[in-house]
Amino acid sequence: MNPFLIWLVVLTFGMATGCLAVYGLHLYVLLFLFRRRSKEQRASQHDIIESFASRPDSDWPVITSQIPLFNELQVARRVMEAVALMDYPAGQHEIQVLDDSNDETREIVDQAAADLRQRGYDVTVVRRADRRGYKAGALAIGLEQCRGEFVSVFDADFVPPTNFLRRAVPLLVDAPDLACLQGRWAHLNEGESWLTKAQALGIDGHFAIEQGARAWNGLMMNFNGTAGIWRKAAIDDPDVGGWSGDTLTEDLDLSYRAQLAGWRIDYCLDLPCPAELPGTVPALKSQQRRWATGSIQVSCKLLPRIWRHGKLSFGQKLEATLHLTHYSVALWMLMLAVIARPMLLLASVESPMLGQWLWAIWIAVCVSAVAPSLTYAYARHSLGGGFSGIRTIPSMLVVGMGLCVSNAAAVLRGMVLKGGEFVRTPKSGSLKSARQSSSYRPLQDNLWLVELALGVYCGLSFVFYITHFKIFFSIFLFLYAVGFLIIGWKSKPTTTPKAGPSPEAPDELRSEHAEAVPAAG
Repeated sequence: MNPFLIWLVVLTFGMATGCLAVYGLHLYVLLFLFRRRSKEQRASQHDIIESFASRPDSDWPVITSQIPLFNELQVARRVMEAVALMDYPAGQHEIQVLDDSNDETREIVDQAAADLRQRGYDVTVVRRADRRGYKAGALAIGLEQCRGEFVSVFDADFVPPTNFLRRAVPLLVDAPDLACLQGRWAHLNEGESWLTKAQALGIDGHFAIEQGARAWNGLMMNFNGTAGIWRKAAIDDPDVGGWSGDTLTEDLDLSYRAQLAGWRIDYCLDLPCPAELPGTVPALKSQQRRWATGSIQVSCKLLPRIWRHGKLSFGQKLEATLHLTHYSVALWMLMLAVIARPMLLLASVESPMLGQWLWAIWIAVCVSAVAPSLTYAYARHSLGGGFSGIRTIPSMLVVGMGLCVSNAAAVLRGMVLKGGEFVRTPKSGSLKSARQSSSYRPLQDNLWLVELALGVYCGLSFVFYITHFKIFFSIFLFLYAVGFLIIGWKSKPTTTPKAGPSPEAPDELRSEHAEAVPAAG
């Protein structure tokens, strides 16, 4: 074989496995950091919330809740009702519906707003001539008109519990350097399918481990775009620069710019806000594609500033780098899937010594591959679910591996694209006991053909490894094959049936998500 090709295969394989090992070890570090501070921080936040609850209504600041919408037939009324039902002193809670819709959602929003105003709620609908800046542009326009000292944001697929503001505001009021408080995403429809169960476990890992580890150890973290509250003065700070639409993750961008300007962001694990998980693979791809592209755009935009910043420690800079580039894992996973078979050929035919080194490399891969499973299983445990997440780990791994083609393409797009169209994730209004179909089709492409082809390729590679008695290594190729085939097959273009909008927030939501979460243990 050509020596150049040999070195190309070896270097590609080494780079992919090395990078995956780094990101895997990073999860172990975050898990350690979370465990180190979790009990202390949760107890402290609980005490602050409880002590503030006895204050008179006059001590509670005016707050504006922003609801950015674009064509959300089935969930617009639901989120408006839920936000209005949040408990807060009379006259001190303003609701802004930032509606950029161009379909029947406009009529639903207007009717819902009129109904809520008739019931005594302060609700205004803000509309623009165009979608310039997309969600960031809408939030900026609303900020210019709001009267609140603090601004909460709730995306259309979220249903905040009635006690959300009463638990969140106390953590901000007496911390003048705190720009933002992020709540934890919970799930409305986790039990809808194996796909939503897999997503729920992954999201729990981010919110139950990663965000707490960063916030409670002096590391830079991010506002997740919804289920959080901002101090208006922080967004308006000239050194921060306000909302910007030059990336697809305006929330991540603003978070890091605020922290570079000296503000803090905090996180409350015991502040859950349930949301609808994408119920189909195309909808999930749409969401992940935006997050992957946007996070890489932010890394290209801000990492040079982060590494030049004189007041950040090396550890803070390193963590920010790993955080902002996390979606690059999709590229390394894809490389590993493609290069595994030629690597085995080289190890068994060209260089027996290379075969010995292959064991060491695969051990590193295994150690890093176990990290997400361990982290997410512990995340579910920390939320009171025992180790119920263990049985969902195979599904989560299959979804993660199957999405790596779409996410890798999104990462490459983020490296060369500035801004771009904000394609929102289609919502259906599904609940735990009421599965529905979305009225909107997600953006589709031809990557499903690539995924199916890679599924067949990895399946053949799996057989190749088995026949060469590399049974342990073949497990990963089997998961790749299953992931690519399932994700590719479920991404085929289909005709989505038109579903009617949900007329109002179901009573189930009002009762199920109205109670406060238990105090931290």
